[in-house]
Amino acid sequence: MRRRSLILAVPAGLVTLAGCGDDDKSDKAKSSDSPSPSASTSAAPPPKLVDGPLPAITAGTKFGEKPTVAKGTGDPSKDVAVKTVIAGNGRTVAENDYIQANYLGQIWSSGKVFDNSYDRKTALVIQLAPGGIIDGWRYGLTGKKAGSRVELAVPPTWGYGKQGNSQAGIKGTDTLVFVVDIEKTFNAKSSAQGKTVAQDNIDLPKVGTNTDGKAPSIDVPKKAAPTKLVANYVIEGDGEEVKADSSVLVQYKGVLWDGGKEFDSSYSRSQLTSFPLSQVVKGWSQGLTGKKVGSRVLIVVPPKLGYGDTPPEGSPIKKDSTLVFSVDILAKM
Repeated sequence: MRRRSLILAVPAGLVTLAGCGDDDKSDKAKSSDSPSPSASTSAAPPPKLVDGPLPAITAGTKFGEKPTVAKGTGDPSKDVAVKTVIAGNGRTVAENDYIQANYLGQIWSSGKVFDNSYDRKTALVIQLAPGGIIDGWRYGLTGKKAGSRVELAVPPTWGYGKQGNSQAGIKGTDTLVFVVDIEKTFNAKSSAQGKTVAQDNIDLPKVGTNTDGKAPSIDVPKKAAPTKLVANYVIEGDGEEVKADSSVLVQYKGVLWDGGKEFDSSYSRSQLTSFPLSQVVKGWSQGLTGKKVGSRVLIVVPPKLGYGDTPPEGSPIKKDSTLVFSVDILAKM
């Protein structure tokens, strides 16, 4: 059985609102204001991937520009059509990776745009995993490189099935056309990327600065724990700042101040974690608010901003424990 993340356990974890877990689909869907492509109800076998036909992109032809796509002509393929319009040279996307991407989706037969992230000026961050995204994306984007623009035509079988999606105006017979600009991809070996910051305070833990995807070391001094929240850069990224109501994609490791024993880690599960800051204890939400994407942050959480006298049942955390975390902020969702 896969060990569950303490920070997403309910009710005995950093999350304080019910209904969330490691693979919380509601959290993933929250990263977009629309129902597509962040949900899938299909259970179809893997599709055959073909080169076309695909409608022409008539404007917005550069990576990152909002595209204009012609209406489909003739009958679309019964398979998933995929074309790399612009080839990137970043890391190759694998199934179960998270991707950060801008996209536009429209209906083949009418050319009606039902969703796009360009107007929201917020890229979608989502996992290419079963049940979290339509299968046309999951299969069609796997193997592509970050920095690529990919066009897809997705039949209902690998989209929303016979039921369609009434909220988006998609019928059960509609083939969907997407243009996807893959900005970044993340997996269990992803790390912070930025400028190393000096750790000069001898009264605080020292966090490793490795960026090879392995868990950083956390050396806790044999001194009294601070009584106030500590949230310091270990590596300072250059991304946008996290807001109090943001959702984030992270790697993290947590140890006890007393003794330095590890009690939770995304590294040990080989699985990234995503969550809204509104659903974690105050030490995390306050500590990460204002920090930049791409950063590694040392957070020292005093009991009053952590678990206090109600620690998670069955965990090494005792009453009134001070907790020490290393958190890599990979993306804002």
